[in-house]
Formats: sequence, structure tokens, C-alpha cells
Amino acid sequence: MQKYGLIGYPLKHSFSISYFNEKFQSEGIDAEYVNFEIPSINDLPGIIKGNPNLQGFNVTIPYKEKVISYLDEIDKTAIPIGAINVVKVIRQKGKVKLIGYNSDIIGFTRSIEPLLESHHKKALILGTGGAAKAVYHGLKSLGVESVYVTRQTRPDMLTYEELTPEIIAEHTIIVNCTPIGMYPQVDFCPNIPYEYLTPNHLLYDLLYNPDTTLFMKKGAAKGAVVKNGLEMLLLQAFAAWEIWNK
Repeated sequence: MQKYGLIGYPLKHSFSISYFNEKFQSEGIDAEYVNFEIPSINDLPGIIKGNPNLQGFNVTIPYKEKVISYLDEIDKTAIPIGAINVVKVIRQKGKVKLIGYNSDIIGFTRSIEPLLESHHKKALILGTGGAAKAVYHGLKSLGVESVYVTRQTRPDMLTYEELTPEIIAEHTIIVNCTPIGMYPQVDFCPNIPYEYLTPNHLLYDLLYNPDTTLFMKKGAAKGAVVKNGLEMLLLQAFAAWEIWNK
């Protein structure tokens, strides 16, 4: 039986484990997906050695960047992101080769592309973590210029206090890459001036629990197009399976 899994810490509710095991069962695939909750990335070699049938694994917080030092190769599209969430395990003649990929960028671009209109030229990316970097490079590949928005002043980034009516009008895509508004904190949302939003705006929230975040509700109230991150999650899972089996 082939084995796949997820490394991270802590691992409470995992979308991946339920998704892949249901896929394996429904499609008659002789495989299983397990969670490897490891308190340190230093435990990864032990996981690889102790599971000789491990074909690949996903990587989540807090190891998306730390895992890189354990990889033998990184896919070229993942290099500028600096974060890995899919690893393919290749075993040949007793040797193990680990190749890192980023399927977040694939899931995001495939999800947002159908929503883009001619006036969607510039974007604001709320947050600066690994997911935000994937969004930045995904938008760049679609011809959209982006700027990060953060709470603290940083070079070439905007703070929330600097979001003027003119900046909001110019940046008609706003992507939330922060955990603000995620269940159970559903009464919170990123601190942007929602009153300046228009029907020309597209608000994309990487969160998917709840289905409609307060960020999305406030955008929809101004006529903006809104979308959550569930489809992105599904698409990046599809992409992970493609990577492991190509």
C-alpha cells in the first residue's frame, strides 16, 4: 500500500487527510493518507526512514520554509516563493530524493483567473506569509501587479493606515492571506476601508471557514465580487496528486 501524508505542528483538523482518504476509497486506490504531527522539522528524516512506502507528503505551518533545507531539489516555480507545501519522494536503488513544489500558486491562479476582468490590473495582498508570496507570484503570472499590506512599516509595502481612497480605487483586487476572520473569530476582518469598495472590486479570501467571512460580507455589501478559498484548497490538492503521480 502506498502512503502519503501531511507534516506540520499542531495538526488539529486536516482537510487533506479526509479529502485524500475519501478519494482513495471512492476510486479504489490502494493508498492511505496520514498525519505526521512532528514538534520539530528535525524529525522529518525519521519519518522518511520509518515509512518506506511514503510516496509524497504535504507541508503545512510551521514547516513550509523550514523543510527547504531537507530537499534535494526545488521546482523552479516554487523558488521565488520560498515556501514548499508539496514534496515528492523518489526512491531509487536504496537512495531517497525529495523534490519540493508549491501547489498553492497553482490552486490560487486556477481559482481566481476566471473572475478577472479587464479592469483588474492591480492588487492588494493582505499579509506577507508563505501563502501571500504564492498569491503574489500567481497574480504576477496573470499579469497583475501587486503590493503587500502589513501592520508594520516595511520597504515597498503599504500599511493599513496608508490605504487611501485613491489606492483602493486603483487596486481593484484585494486578497486576504491573513487568518483574521477564521472560525471561531468570525466577527473580525482585516482593517481596510471597506467604504471605498465598488462593484469593480474583487475580494478573494483564502479562508474557507466560515464559507462567507466578514471580509467577504463587507465587500458584497458594496457590490464587489467575493470568493472564498475552498476551491483553491481543492485545486491545490488536485495539483499535489498530479505532482506525486507524474
